[in-house]
Amino acid sequence: MNQVPYLAVEGAIGAGKTTLASMLAAELNMPLLKEIVEENPFMERFYQNLDEWSFQLEMFFLCNRYKQLGDTETKLIRQGRPVVSDYHIYKNLIFSERTLKGREREKYRQIYHVLTDDLAKPNIIIYIKASLDTLLERIAKRGRSFEQDMDHAYLKQLIEDYESAMSSLAVTEPDTTIITVDGDSIDFVADPEHFADIVNRIREKVPSLSN
Repeated sequence: MNQVPYLAVEGAIGAGKTTLASMLAAELNMPLLKEIVEENPFMERFYQNLDEWSFQLEMFFLCNRYKQLGDTETKLIRQGRPVVSDYHIYKNLIFSERTLKGREREKYRQIYHVLTDDLAKPNIIIYIKASLDTLLERIAKRGRSFEQDMDHAYLKQLIEDYESAMSSLAVTEPDTTIITVDGDSIDFVADPEHFADIVNRIREKVPSLSN
């Protein structure tokens, strides 16, 4: 792989994206890019009324991630420095396709492509695939107040949406390698061997990270 290593950890809400990305950044000595979540002023209202606050929520995320990734591309990737992120910009479409409808969805799609089509994209995606029970357990454990009343049907649908998204990315971004981690059976936090296996799988794809 001749590209600058750009890793993104992805998965549904509660999968452990930020935890794994932080561990990889420390292990591989790479800068960590973390998405803005709790700073979103529409988050709590969104979970209380999805239809009313979806567009505001999604636009806040899109604009902030666009700025964050643009800065990262300029300051790190173009300078030949590898980076690991706890999200892929494509997640904006995953969520917006589910939460937005009609004209708002179409307007959002247009804005998304204008902002992101020329951004650098990850060449490695570490996809944490987990069941509803596992996600609910991890969501409860991390204790974010605005997530505790999350609609289980919404989360279940999101799991299916992520599966479809990974299949789509495998086609639309053929230069991107997707490494799937079974979040139900692999505990990369509690078991050092599980984490080491993930690291080794990444290094097999990006030998330069073994140095």
